[in-house]
Amino acid sequence: MTYFMSAVLGFVQGVAEFLPISSSGHLTLFQYFFCMEAPDQLFNVLLHFATLLAVCVVYWQDIWEMIVEFFRFFGDMFSRESRRERPPEARRMVLLIIVGTLPLFLVLPVRHKIEALGSNPIFVSCALLVTGCILFLSDQMARGRKTAKSATLLDVLLVGVAQGCATIPGLSRSGCTISAGMLRGFDRRFAVRYSFLMSLPAVLGATLLEVLDVLELEGGIPAENLPKYLLGMAIAAVVGYFSIQLVKLLADKGRFGAFAFYCWGAGVLFLLLNIMGWPLVPAAA
Repeated sequence: MTYFMSAVLGFVQGVAEFLPISSSGHLTLFQYFFCMEAPDQLFNVLLHFATLLAVCVVYWQDIWEMIVEFFRFFGDMFSRESRRERPPEARRMVLLIIVGTLPLFLVLPVRHKIEALGSNPIFVSCALLVTGCILFLSDQMARGRKTAKSATLLDVLLVGVAQGCATIPGLSRSGCTISAGMLRGFDRRFAVRYSFLMSLPAVLGATLLEVLDVLELEGGIPAENLPKYLLGMAIAAVVGYFSIQLVKLLADKGRFGAFAFYCWGAGVLFLLLNIMGWPLVPAAA
């Protein structure tokens, strides 16, 4: 992998992680059709971690309030004072994120098989077509009113199931979770906010598991690739910050349908390229 390709993939990740067009699908397809070596799963995970930093910057106030309320919760457990009032919104948000993350544990036993699907460009291209259908339907949904104060545990559990399904390469995590939230009656702004905040434990967990796998199999991160990894991560984080702002604007206006047409076009294009035998020079094993 060259520095130029590292920068390109970092840009693709920063855009595609938050715009509902599947970052994992685009990364694997770009690596395949540009004749790169077999998809570098560690690099892909590190790019996801970089965009997680962008989420932390945009939603730093929410994250700080949730951290404070998390520790206050344990303090209240040992307090003699009786607290009957409703918990603060930030504390309830912590509970909603924990419940929404639970379905990912069902994915853990088969995560390597799911990751392997990314090596099949036809499968990923078809998954992009499915993402387009999900986005198109999400634009047809009526505006909901549920927020962190009124969303139920069943609501967020079903959004979590959507997040688990979106581990399939080619399915957009943000597209699936935001659409699932809208289906359950979430306010559009809350659907976006919850989707991005729910990604924090998911991406942190995936990063940790992948790094542990590399340390076990290879004894460490290849030193010669580290500068390229850092370059891609820096670009992904910066581009990701601006992508989040764009998604917040588009979701509020109900403009996800435009991305449906993009996913359909990209899926068809990659399918045609594969049928035509691209890349002409097979990727290195």
